[in-house]
Amino acid sequence: MRRLALAAVLIAAMCSANAAPRLLVGNKSADTVWALDRATGARLAEYATGPAPHEIAVSRDGRTAVVTTYGHQDAHHALTVIDLVDGDTRTIDLGTHGRPHGLQLLANGDALVTTESSGALLRVDIARGAVTGVAEVGDGIGHMVAVSKDGASAYVSKIRAGTVVRVDLATMRATTERPAGAGAEGIAVAPDRHVWVTNRADDTVTVHDPESLDIVATLPSAGFPIRVVFTPDGRHALVTNATAATLSVFDVASRHAVASVALAPADAELQTTLLGNGPLPIGAVVDPDASRAYVAISGADRIAVIDTHGWKVLDYWTTGREPDALALVPGEVAP
Repeated sequence: MRRLALAAVLIAAMCSANAAPRLLVGNKSADTVWALDRATGARLAEYATGPAPHEIAVSRDGRTAVVTTYGHQDAHHALTVIDLVDGDTRTIDLGTHGRPHGLQLLANGDALVTTESSGALLRVDIARGAVTGVAEVGDGIGHMVAVSKDGASAYVSKIRAGTVVRVDLATMRATTERPAGAGAEGIAVAPDRHVWVTNRADDTVTVHDPESLDIVATLPSAGFPIRVVFTPDGRHALVTNATAATLSVFDVASRHAVASVALAPADAELQTTLLGNGPLPIGAVVDPDASRAYVAISGADRIAVIDTHGWKVLDYWTTGREPDALALVPGEVAP
């Protein structure tokens, strides 16, 4: 009877976790992904990954998460795939393509993955666990990837080259490359189809025409701008500034700054990361109802929870060591 009661408790806990909207957090130095309750920040699950999880993407049905595992001292050559319903994990070998980093899932479930060691953008069939396409993006550290609204093109930022590259996904060929700024890293496609790039060494954000990739606007964002995301309503662009420990908020239509949010937790013991010692905010996501944003404070092992109406920090949640990538999982994911 006691065993039956314990089994019932475990099943109830799993069902509760699957029903709750979750925030996935990649802990780079701990080689784990945590699932946090989006209402309270409570840890619901922990998944072991390959070394140094860097980016996370969740399937549209909320049942699967894909994680790029970059490696620590040595390059890693694989993805970790997490079954968010039963908790199982598996590995997809990328062969000679090392240092996987940027990640997006396409409408059909395939993944696009940048691999820094091979200067490539891969297309990976997640269900089959196989690389099905390779686009050469060249030297210059292709780092992050974004996808056009129609799913026809991908855009890759290249840190060392300071450029952005467009890849035709039908042919898996790089077709256009244009300057962005020194240290081009974060990249996202706005609802109006323009491509926004954060240039960490220039302290700028550049806005690019989606076809020509020409720069149509340059916005200041001081303190190592490293990621950019958009609110679901498309009104605001949020830029994390790693060394300044701030979040810049831009009005997308006017391209003017409307707020700057201080992100450093006052009581946290700061840790040394690959970017140095400090709070070092990196990854960011926004709730589907646009009421709250979440930012990974990498050097403080915290998530900052931000009210997007008043642009202020509401709370800090504890994470594993060196959080970076964030992703949202919807509630009511059925077993």
